[in-house]
Amino acid sequence: MSSEVSVPKRKLPVVPLVAAGIVLLVVAVLALRDPALRTALTDGSDRAMDLIRRLGAGVFFGAMAILPAVGVPLMAFTVTAGQAFAPQMGMAGVIAASLGAMAINLALGYWVSRYALRPVLAGLIKRYGYSVPRVNADNALMVTLLVRLTPGPPYAVQACILGLAEVPFRLYMIVSWLAMTPWVLGGIILGKGLFSGKFGVAVTGVCVLIVAVIGVQWIRRKFFRRRTA
Repeated sequence: MSSEVSVPKRKLPVVPLVAAGIVLLVVAVLALRDPALRTALTDGSDRAMDLIRRLGAGVFFGAMAILPAVGVPLMAFTVTAGQAFAPQMGMAGVIAASLGAMAINLALGYWVSRYALRPVLAGLIKRYGYSVPRVNADNALMVTLLVRLTPGPPYAVQACILGLAEVPFRLYMIVSWLAMTPWVLGGIILGKGLFSGKFGVAVTGVCVLIVAVIGVQWIRRKFFRRRTA
């Protein structure tokens, strides 16, 4: 006699996500309406942007292509890129440069984890409680999606896991680039709106990030059900 264990279906946490988005919007509204706070934020951001501009777009996007692979948050670059370089490059140019830097970073992370520092990184991954999945032709797409769309592991750790798992490079690049693109776009738009004091632009950036979160949850649920089936 066999018994079957059913996996309970989980609904998308739409209500918490919408509530979090509303909270972010309220905070943004209050910040933009408070003259003292707005002035302080503007003065601080102006000094930071002046420093970034003096470094130059080449240095900035070069750092964006390298540093997230060693753990520097990608959001630190996306939220400042638009305000710093849109006047000289345009928003389309900033987005294109950011997506290009992200592609270089993805390739660099893959090469480092699969070839250059494989023994060291494998030990670190196991030490901190992560496991390297076994990948074959049948589950490579599933593994790549689950790793890229699972909240928790940092961006650099995800790249290490997929490189160590020897996911095919082309599949790794396509899935990773598509998975990261909404976060890059949302971060750039949100940062541009916040630093320039444009409420509508900031709201658009928040909406892009909320849609990205909901989309990630939906894809994870879909592939999780397929995997259990």
